[in-house]
Amino acid sequence: MSARSVPLSLTDSLDLAGVAHRFYVRGQSKLEIADELGVSRFKIARMLDKARETGLVRIEFRLPVPVDVTLSEEIRAAYRLDRVLVLERAPANEPREVVRRKIGALAARLLEDIATKDDIIGLSWARSVNAMTEEIRALPRCPIVQLCGVQAGMDMRGRSVETVSRVTSVSGGDAYPLFAPLVLPDRRTTETLRRQPGIAETFAQFKNLTKAVVSIGAWQEGESTVYDALDEDERSAIADRGATAEIAARLFTADGGALSTGLARHVLAISTEDLREVPEVIALGYSAPKAAAVDAVLRSGIVTTLITDAAAAAPLLDLAAASPP
Repeated sequence: MSARSVPLSLTDSLDLAGVAHRFYVRGQSKLEIADELGVSRFKIARMLDKARETGLVRIEFRLPVPVDVTLSEEIRAAYRLDRVLVLERAPANEPREVVRRKIGALAARLLEDIATKDDIIGLSWARSVNAMTEEIRALPRCPIVQLCGVQAGMDMRGRSVETVSRVTSVSGGDAYPLFAPLVLPDRRTTETLRRQPGIAETFAQFKNLTKAVVSIGAWQEGESTVYDALDEDERSAIADRGATAEIAARLFTADGGALSTGLARHVLAISTEDLREVPEVIALGYSAPKAAAVDAVLRSGIVTTLITDAAAAAPLLDLAAASPP
């Protein structure tokens, strides 16, 4: 029978409430309370546990953002990350676009909170990163660097160049855009463009980045920036090599290993090596279909902060339990 199902007597309730008041309201330590009451600190610890178990004491978190604290901490511990924000569970019929805006708003709030004037911030293109930029209201004056080229077929407002422009209009810092496609026809064209002055200037900033915001894509239709830009033969060939996830046009296998394919030679994007050197990498990856991709990227060791949702959190914890990172 659980402690919750056994009713407390009035005197027991008062004793527990007195100890809980000393600990939670007055801020006394367990040792101080034990000395004051003439009992052991272990008994005080048991009384505090019982006060919570019986519902006499209820602990609530009133965060300024809709974050599930329990899931956030479980994922942070499982993958040994610096920080995790799990968006509270959405209604089953909530459109994905709404979830994306909420993820973007969380990322914007975090970036506003942690960015400093000494930062150099990189942004990869993704719908969720784009949603973040639309929510940012204030940033210190710092440079903003575009991490990858423009995906073909996007409307102007959604392109990465405009994403960088919006953020620098808020921060007032220098902008380092990439006025070039993300996927190019061959290695020679890629190398030629990388030598162009404006593009070379942006690539030179990659080694100076202090923070980067990226999105995690899954190697399947509609879930990756790069996947949708390739023809079916190249998609299949890359899938056969074990591609599971993508960030900033760089590919990863299920165990978190960086995957080298011919694609790496004809995309304009930050390299995996440069991305790995960025001190703080904030990754946005959400929804159940992307859980395996998020797991793969977290295993790479590149990400320090994850922003996700409850729909992805549950399968993520299962994956981490089945094969600890």
